[in-house]
Amino acid sequence: MSIDARIAELGITLPAPAAPVAAYVPAVEVDGLLHISGQLPFREDGSIITGRLGQNVSLEAGAEAARRCGIMLIAQIKAALGGDFSRVRRIVKLGAFISSTADFTDQPKVANGASELMQAVFGEAGRHARSAVGVPVLPLGAAVEIDAIVAVRPL
Repeated sequence: MSIDARIAELGITLPAPAAPVAAYVPAVEVDGLLHISGQLPFREDGSIITGRLGQNVSLEAGAEAARRCGIMLIAQIKAALGGDFSRVRRIVKLGAFISSTADFTDQPKVANGASELMQAVFGEAGRHARSAVGVPVLPLGAAVEIDAIVAVRPL
């Protein structure tokens, strides 16, 4: 099954890739690796899921925010590869940043929202290394931000 077919089967509609909010580019491909800049959790209406885990965002809402970051990562991957998902060899690593209080320790469970999505979409090639880090604040008040490194086939 193609990646586009899996995405459709999962009921996901990829949004337009988010434009950078500062002085960086959304993706850089070098030496067979595609580096995707950190993506924020955009709802389908374009608003950002904001807040802080352990304060005003539940674990379930945090995992959904991570999933929404994952959807935007997939949209950025597709755009960077000119729509050609067949170039994806493997999702190598996700870096998950979770806005959380000092006593919140379930960052890995929040990050699973994106990790499980990558496995559902890319199958075995979606299994990846990962970090899940708690931070006091993220850009635009986002609850989660996730970046990615993707191994890609040459053109």
